Amino acid sequence: MTTPLAAQIARDYGTPALVIDMDRVERNIARIQAACDAAGVANRPHIKTHKSPLLAQMQIKAGAKGITCQKLGEAEIMVEGGLDDILISYNLLGDEKMQRLGALLQRASITVTADNPVVLSELPKAADIAGRPVPVVIECDTGRKRAGVETPAEAIALAKAMTELQGVTFAGFMLYPTESGWTEAQEFFDQALAGVRALGLEATMVSTGGSPNLKNVGKLRGATEHRPGTYIYNDRMQVAAGVASWDDCALNIYSTVVSRAGPDRGILDAGSKTLTSDTGGGLNGHGLILEHPEARIARFAEEHGFLDLTRSNTRPVVGDVVRIVPNHVCVVVNMMDEVVMVRGDEIIGTLPVAARGKLR
Repeated sequence: MTTPLAAQIARDYGTPALVIDMDRVERNIARIQAACDAAGVANRPHIKTHKSPLLAQMQIKAGAKGITCQKLGEAEIMVEGGLDDILISYNLLGDEKMQRLGALLQRASITVTADNPVVLSELPKAADIAGRPVPVVIECDTGRKRAGVETPAEAIALAKAMTELQGVTFAGFMLYPTESGWTEAQEFFDQALAGVRALGLEATMVSTGGSPNLKNVGKLRGATEHRPGTYIYNDRMQVAAGVASWDDCALNIYSTVVSRAGPDRGILDAGSKTLTSDTGGGLNGHGLILEHPEARIARFAEEHGFLDLTRSNTRPVVGDVVRIVPNHVCVVVNMMDEVVMVRGDEIIGTLPVAARGKLR
């Protein structure tokens, strides 16, 4: 059955549409800010989830120290929107990016990340443009096997290289431990910290992440801040990780059932270009349909979401507008130009996804 709000959204904006519940957004912001405050670490939310200067400003007003951006283009949008104190949590390479970073450093407080000497050697170019050194945190791999130095010795060597390179200053460490790997992360950090202190350096920023680790916030001794991002909206992954409930999921995809060509199947107007193909680390299907939780969004074409209704006791009809909690909300938001904001059953406006597509 289509709710009156869903019918109005379909009529006024069309589907598929991303809809955010601003009451839930505000509760999520307040809840995680309180958790960081209670743990004694600063909150530096990652804006890759919402990509909105307005929502970032709401996080700052609630008490966040600064923000995290994954890409330089996101940081440029945030600075245009009045944000300052930004950590760019990604290796930056190339003359084009150094030009942009140098220009950005003239306008805002920017800290960048490095995990190898090649990235480090590029940064003086940005410092020359900005007329001041670039603060750098060393990314440490503490179990995710993504980016980051793999040993404390590598971290210490990279910090030492900073002391021999004009235009950069050592700012500290960035870590993203696995949810169960905080003991190992502590050992890594303690050794790295001792090593840089032996060089006469101090880590003023020790940043941990992210939303799946909210149950561990403040657990690393010496951490100064935490970088959660997804918490502002939440999704199936965060519920599965035990750091959010369904009532904390502030973003739904409103989608119309456009075909019921067989008794056990149907088609949504939200395909891979809306929901994305992210399985959320092994979740069953590509999103939870709130009205029909036993139904599966089993597979995609670009504009077709294939419904498997074999285990569903209730079955939608053509024309029904359903609400979907996505597996991974961050990639879903990046697919849309705007989100529709609601409070209760009232539409209060739209919000541009300002940093959408800023992938470089």
